[in-house]
Amino acid sequence: MLQLKVIRDDNKRIVNGLRKRNWSAQQLKVIQQILDTDDRRRSTQKELDDLLAEAKRLANQIGQLMGQGKKDEAEALKTRVAQLKEQTKALEEQFGGLKKQLDDLLYTVPNCPHKSVPKGKTPDDNKVAKAWTKAMPELPADALPHWDLAKKYKLFDFELGVKLTGAGFPVYRGKGAKLQRALIQFFLDEAITAGFEEIIPPLLVNEDTARGTGQLPDKEAQMYTCERDGLYLIPTAEVPVTNILRDEIVAEKDLPIKMTAYTPCFRREAGAWGAHVRGLNRVHQFDKIEIVQVEHPDRSYKTLQSMVSHVARLLAKLELPYRVLLLCGGDMGFASAKTFDFEVWSAAQQRWLEVSSVSNFETFQSNRMQLRFRDAEGKIQLAHTLNGSALALARIVAALLENNQTPEGIRIPKALQKYTGFKLID
Repeated sequence: MLQLKVIRDDNKRIVNGLRKRNWSAQQLKVIQQILDTDDRRRSTQKELDDLLAEAKRLANQIGQLMGQGKKDEAEALKTRVAQLKEQTKALEEQFGGLKKQLDDLLYTVPNCPHKSVPKGKTPDDNKVAKAWTKAMPELPADALPHWDLAKKYKLFDFELGVKLTGAGFPVYRGKGAKLQRALIQFFLDEAITAGFEEIIPPLLVNEDTARGTGQLPDKEAQMYTCERDGLYLIPTAEVPVTNILRDEIVAEKDLPIKMTAYTPCFRREAGAWGAHVRGLNRVHQFDKIEIVQVEHPDRSYKTLQSMVSHVARLLAKLELPYRVLLLCGGDMGFASAKTFDFEVWSAAQQRWLEVSSVSNFETFQSNRMQLRFRDAEGKIQLAHTLNGSALALARIVAALLENNQTPEGIRIPKALQKYTGFKLID
């Protein structure tokens, strides 16, 4: 969440940033509500501090009076101290209520977009930052979409997934399963070579962990829950991996901290009909390799560019045409300050498929998690957090199958052949 001090001291920038997210005048009233509630909280805190200081002073006087044998005067002060305790208790309850009210208001406010984020309301307003189309495939007129290729070569089975679980849970088999596993290992190896430490996190997280990275309360409807145990299935490895450093103070010399993880991901996305959500285009369970960095605020945007370059290299090695979009204010995620989306070209469907988001959250997540670092002068500051998909497999598989279909079979990109153990799916 946004820092209260920033909302107060840099109010104009925050309000203008929320306008870039297309917040209405009515929505912006919450900023003044936050400031008013904080004023009441501060006033209550001062009143409480004054009462506690008076109670402490009187307690010292009582001890002195008892030592001097002035019992009656001491008893009178004891009565006043008892009254102060009652007043203090009431103020503590009032203070707690105001603090909760303030936190609840802060949780409703999204991150402030970076100054370089363009204005806009819909995905149509996103800006193409880069496009790599050297590998644009030319397919015959009878080219098949990936869901038909999967049936032809027995690569994955949605009907079996419905039998076992429900819609949106594919079952990979044969060379389809091996292709999936090959991609996972390829992406992990590339991340480790780039200096990321591999993490194997839990697939279930508690409420504090989900709240720390911004999934709660904003994305609760998209998450699968285990209500009996108060746990959530992770929508991305970002959630447990970033929270590893929750409530920690790291040394400045240890920054950046780079972590990567492969996990299945679970998302209860809204259902829809049509080819744009058919096959692997939208599923409820998918595999993804995540890269996470905790960085010094002065370097985080340079680091964001390095993470974008890392994802671009992966797609180039897979020979997949891609483009990079700089998201507009109206299309960014709740917690992000700046996001680049990657899309790959799906030749048989003749459309772009989103396969990665790479984001800088600045202090939005670290403020929730109290993820801090101590600088060389001993000052403690909030770190910046960043993450990106490197990469999400379902749509990558879809594009690979479609773009590489030939009369002989489906060609495997050269970079992936040592992982699959075969050059062709036939």
